[in-house]
Amino acid sequence: MPDKPVTLTEFIIEEERHFKQATGSFTLLLTQIENAAKIIASHVKKSGLVDILGSAGKTNTSGEQVQKLDVFANELLVSTLLESGQVYAIMSEELDEPVFSKKNRGHYVVCFDPLDGSSNIDSNVSIGTIFSIYHKNPDLFQPGIKQVAAGYILYGSSVMFVYSCGRGVNGFTLDPSIGSFLLSHPKIKIPEKGDTYSINEAYFHLFDQKLQQYITDLKEKKEYKLRYIGSMVADIHRTLLTGGIFLNPANKKSPEGKLRLLFEVNPLSFIVNQAGGSATTGYLDPLIIKPTQLIHRTPIAIGSRQEVKNYILSLQRSL
Repeated sequence: MPDKPVTLTEFIIEEERHFKQATGSFTLLLTQIENAAKIIASHVKKSGLVDILGSAGKTNTSGEQVQKLDVFANELLVSTLLESGQVYAIMSEELDEPVFSKKNRGHYVVCFDPLDGSSNIDSNVSIGTIFSIYHKNPDLFQPGIKQVAAGYILYGSSVMFVYSCGRGVNGFTLDPSIGSFLLSHPKIKIPEKGDTYSINEAYFHLFDQKLQQYITDLKEKKEYKLRYIGSMVADIHRTLLTGGIFLNPANKKSPEGKLRLLFEVNPLSFIVNQAGGSATTGYLDPLIIKPTQLIHRTPIAIGSRQEVKNYILSLQRSL
């Protein structure tokens, strides 16, 4: 008789048993994120059939155009998490400031990007929800090393829920016939090396000389291939499964970097680290940086351990 498929809910419950002080609160919180993800996935699949395509006519805290699906996903996640009773505070890329639970009883702080890569919605490119969970703390701006768990939901040819609570990384694929996420990628391990680099080379002329030299060296080695989707969660997902390196470095237009520490860099760095990879700003581990504001930005390189090491060595090499 074949083994019974393991659902995400079953897996979360089993994982929580490894934590002696667990109360079930964390399981309920992740289950609520799972439920919201299913609703978002349903709307993403129907985005060409209903009036949720296009811009919402405003910009977010990062100065980017907000898409209609951004608004929907953000409002859904905020209401779902607040109603769960498990959160103390919520921080979102689409909000100007943190939102606190009125009851103030929750044990967790949740940070999320409701729809990473949303500028690609109208082009039917894979997008995703990224989330990060911390223990309740009056100081909401905690370094990424304090994360209790992190994950992302990828809305692509299939819908995948990938997460880690510090015990490795596991991936679950939504089976639409039963409406459940099933364990499809147990104990994900990123390859030690890779032959793919992912970067927006349109900014090559804006990069500093060391970074230009690093990219030129990759091209001359010829075994490396460029793969860039422009949706970070999709680029990281590919890198996680097949190896390589994803880079979003500083440039003359964005000297502090472009990606948000709280909403993108911390959760995805945490996941890749848990899968055996590593991340760097070029000079230090992003997970030790204490955010100073909601839209704290940083340069980032994430991927296979050897590729990230090579990148750091390249930057340290004198020209």
